[in-house]
Amino acid sequence: MAEITASLVKELREKTGAGMMECKKALTETNGDLEAAIDWLRKKGLSVAAKKAGRIASQGLVGLAVDGNKGVVVEVNSETDFVARNEEFQNFVNATVDAALAGASEIEALKAASMNGKTVADTLTDLIAKIGENMNLRRVAGVSVTEGVVVPYVHTAVTSNLGKIGVLVALESKADPEKLKELAKKIAMHVAAASPRFLTIADVDEASLSREKAIFEEQARASGKPANIIEKMVEGRLRKFYEEVVLMEQAFIMDPDKKIKDILSEAEKSLGAPITLKGFVRYALGEGLEKKNEDFAEEVKKQIG
Repeated sequence: MAEITASLVKELREKTGAGMMECKKALTETNGDLEAAIDWLRKKGLSVAAKKAGRIASQGLVGLAVDGNKGVVVEVNSETDFVARNEEFQNFVNATVDAALAGASEIEALKAASMNGKTVADTLTDLIAKIGENMNLRRVAGVSVTEGVVVPYVHTAVTSNLGKIGVLVALESKADPEKLKELAKKIAMHVAAASPRFLTIADVDEASLSREKAIFEEQARASGKPANIIEKMVEGRLRKFYEEVVLMEQAFIMDPDKKIKDILSEAEKSLGAPITLKGFVRYALGEGLEKKNEDFAEEVKKQIG
């Protein structure tokens, strides 16, 4: 039996919003497995973890750029928001975006790419030494089209193409590029607000689908309904899940009576050409990372013994 420590209970409580005793019981039932405990609490209706899963938990900047029919987005993390406002840090993020746009679209290739006679990784190491704060080149992604547009959008921008949320939307089409850009910008703003995880239902990975099904099935069985009713309840909750996480199934934020797929169909008719939403990327600064908890009073106590 794994030891259920106070710190583990505290971490689960912070992640889920559930009470202390419920968190301790969840960890006991799952032998100290944090992710399994989150699912256990969700099945009991005691967790709000899903709503908190995308919390911003660290500092730095998301940078993005578009060149012709391709675009890239990069996240560089720092310890504090002060660094994000540092001009040298901003210049580094912009230069890193340029390196990614030049062809280094994988994280290791990007770290090895050239920047001012050094690698990106070595340049970052020098910047860490100069500024005196830890930083990390966390991730990079890109989208492209053969014919059409790739449109960038930055939410809460610090400066041009740098901010806390960066979105790229790629539309494949022979339609008027300027009209396509208008459409893509609206979809990008939707993506920033709605946080989709997948483009289509077919893109939902088996692990995510199995996890949600297991939770929905247990919740439905707890209702005591007959098996055929339970099956319909699960199907209904899966549809709701798709509407929450699949971009094409989401209600458009600017016209909630229509889904994104409906907006695209209407645009095809008005612009007189097929339109394919080929891909999107949404990076929110620090999502999935734990925010550093700086307790300066405790740190002073440790230093003075």
